[in-house]
Amino acid sequence: MDNTVRGTIEMTAAMAILGTIGWFVVMSRQPIMDVVFWRCTFGAVTLLVVCAALGLLRGRLTLRIVAIAALGGAAIVINWLLLFSAFSRTSISIATAVYNTQPFILVGFGALFFGERLTLTKLTWLAIAFAGMLLIVQATPDAGNVGTDYFTGIAMALGAAFFWAVAAIVTKKLKGTPPQLIALIQVCVGVVMLAPFANLSDLPANAWSWTMLATLGVVHTGLMYILMYGAIQKLPTHLQGSLSFIYPVVAILVDVVAFGHRLHPAQVIGAAAILIAAAGMNLGWSLWRSKPPVESHQAVK
Repeated sequence: MDNTVRGTIEMTAAMAILGTIGWFVVMSRQPIMDVVFWRCTFGAVTLLVVCAALGLLRGRLTLRIVAIAALGGAAIVINWLLLFSAFSRTSISIATAVYNTQPFILVGFGALFFGERLTLTKLTWLAIAFAGMLLIVQATPDAGNVGTDYFTGIAMALGAAFFWAVAAIVTKKLKGTPPQLIALIQVCVGVVMLAPFANLSDLPANAWSWTMLATLGVVHTGLMYILMYGAIQKLPTHLQGSLSFIYPVVAILVDVVAFGHRLHPAQVIGAAAILIAAAGMNLGWSLWRSKPPVESHQAVK
């Protein structure tokens, strides 16, 4: 099978799995702190087996790698706590749409800390996403259709996007380190961080909850990371970016089918604006034509 075809299948599967995560979080019927703790625990066991099987545990770890990966892991764990908490306060659809403001936060970090230039196109995509955010925020949720703490949920989803961007910036410092090893360190950090706060004295009493928690760790963490990182090694960046939008689409469909959540027209337009703007940012869509210098025949990037 061609590498691109295989990578496309892997990325599609990874994003489809990620799109169902909200359903498993809600259906576990466990406190969010416990959900994230058990996701990290089951994920750590799965990734440890994978890393050992791939021979990634032999002489690759240094104190620098562990320290940087641990910092990124702390950001990832906070990201999960905030995003999962947002699901019950807004809805899976709204939280996922708002969460997809990640690329803009990353661009902001690049401009603030790395001197990266903000082009007119990037600023336009940012304005479109911001307009989408305003449409979502101003829409009044139906009683009983979403959680009672709507605006807090939106703030939590934005916070989750912020900490995802922090983790992405930190992880850039680990170029050359196997991503499965980074993920293993990150979930191990989650286990250590959350163990003092998890309700370990009153464990879930039914097989259903344990199944949901184990699936979040084994499938949505271990398997998803393996598929995603396998795809990243095979696909060009533009195709990775395109396929990543399977995640919010699946999440919105799950929310509609499984929970019957219907978005207001303004929320639909707002969510679409954010996702289109994020796609434009990720895929490098240009909104403005630039005239090349008269004496230059090189393409404008």
